[in-house]
Amino acid sequence: MPSETPYEITPTTRYDDPYCRPTTVRQPVILPVDVPPGVDWVTLPNGVRTLAYTHPTQTPTAPTAASQSIPAWAKTTALLAPTVGGGIAAAGIGLSYAAPGLIAMSHALWSAAALVVAALIAVPALLRTARRTTGSGGASGSSTHITQNITETGLFGRANGTINHR
Repeated sequence: MPSETPYEITPTTRYDDPYCRPTTVRQPVILPVDVPPGVDWVTLPNGVRTLAYTHPTQTPTAPTAASQSIPAWAKTTALLAPTVGGGIAAAGIGLSYAAPGLIAMSHALWSAAALVVAALIAVPALLRTARRTTGSGGASGSSTHITQNITETGLFGRANGTINHR
């Protein structure tokens, strides 16, 4: 069913054609003070200037991270990290070159430790054997016994003692 318009509306003035405009158009004068916030003059695509609601523009805010300075501990850590890493790498390379020498030194250290332990066990055994064979005091198999007797009288008395050589 086609849509029928009972009557046609025709404006008396066409604003899109500049030659058809009436010569006297009375428009109200609005001062900039009278314009409320959020309303501004806009130009429509057909060239007519009118008041319209506009979106408020956001004022760009300065980023807060840019205003803060970097802490001193972070700078120090950032500067020391490559240095420490380089030192560890150099130590690893040095140890890899020194590995054969370190292995030889560890074998030498174990040999020296074994020699010290053997000396600590062998020297007293040798001295004991040598003392038995030579004897002390000239007579073989005899030894001198020393006995000591100490006596004292009273709580703060003087102590007397005797030493007996047999």
